[in-house]
Amino acid sequence: MPLGSLRRLSHPKLMAPSTFMRRPFSTTYTLSSRNYATVTSAPSPTVTQTVDLPSLPFGYGSYTPSSNKAQETPIQSIRIPRFASLAAERAFRKLHHAAALRWLGLNGYNNEGAGGHVTVRDPLLPDHFWINPHGKSFSHMTPADLVLVNEDGQVVDGQGGNMHAVNPAGYVIHNAIHRARPDVVAVVHCHSVPSKAFSSLGCMLEPINQDACRFYKDHGLAPFGGIALEKHVEGEHIAAALGSTKACILQNHGHLTAAKTVDGATFLFGAFDRCIQAQLMADAAAAGRAARGESTGVDTIKASEEVANYTRDIYNDEMAYIMFQSAFEDVVKASRGELALRVEGELPREG
Repeated sequence: MPLGSLRRLSHPKLMAPSTFMRRPFSTTYTLSSRNYATVTSAPSPTVTQTVDLPSLPFGYGSYTPSSNKAQETPIQSIRIPRFASLAAERAFRKLHHAAALRWLGLNGYNNEGAGGHVTVRDPLLPDHFWINPHGKSFSHMTPADLVLVNEDGQVVDGQGGNMHAVNPAGYVIHNAIHRARPDVVAVVHCHSVPSKAFSSLGCMLEPINQDACRFYKDHGLAPFGGIALEKHVEGEHIAAALGSTKACILQNHGHLTAAKTVDGATFLFGAFDRCIQAQLMADAAAAGRAARGESTGVDTIKASEEVANYTRDIYNDEMAYIMFQSAFEDVVKASRGELALRVEGELPREG
């Protein structure tokens, strides 16, 4: 069935979520390998795994104490919340999904027509995900605009979703990742000028600054196999190249990120893009100095293996979530009441 003519789907199990037999869904990483993917030369590009490192556990509590003394007076800190119910968690994910799309739109990531998609796994139906409607502006997105899709690409009725067509390539790519990575809640992919330029070089992001160390040996490189349409293997190739990492360079295409929150995936997407820009600028500056015959500054200085690994491991899942919360606040306040800061049933996390 062509994805451009997705039909309505309604059946008793979906109309009554409490009776739905949910698949096991882990909220922690298994100790699978971290893949640092590279691509071989033409004519038959393939992805190879070259680094074998354990995946990081899903960590709460990002900040280490600033002194050896325990905090005597309680302080407020931002945490990934708990929820009174799965329905409350669904509402939270949809709110933050809409806010993430607005942030991407405000930062120019919706300027490639309909090319760009953000998906969030549904907590009630974990083999379903929410996605932005095809051809609609990111900058005005609300939770009610989001579309619920099952793993067969059918738009689902009866769950409060928008009955609207979705980007076929978005479904193919994101569905493959959500199926391959049960730990992933959200995937972000848009087209940016820096990532389109950088992805044509066939190289990895280097640890030339602290922010780039966040992705050190924690991103993949997927060969380009054409636009990802229905029954095309491009989605599976991208999922394989992503492996158990948090980001992937899509050669001759762009990049994407994956995380346990849509906040984290969106922050990582923007951070990766800015790191790409920094590397392109630094490499160009170094090449210019070398061309002028300068004796210094002709190559970028990379963080050591030890420092890069240490810095990457500090940036856990909750840290990525926290890093987006100032942007979330900006988007909500700019929405003039269209978006809320909290949902009913959102509870503070303690400990």
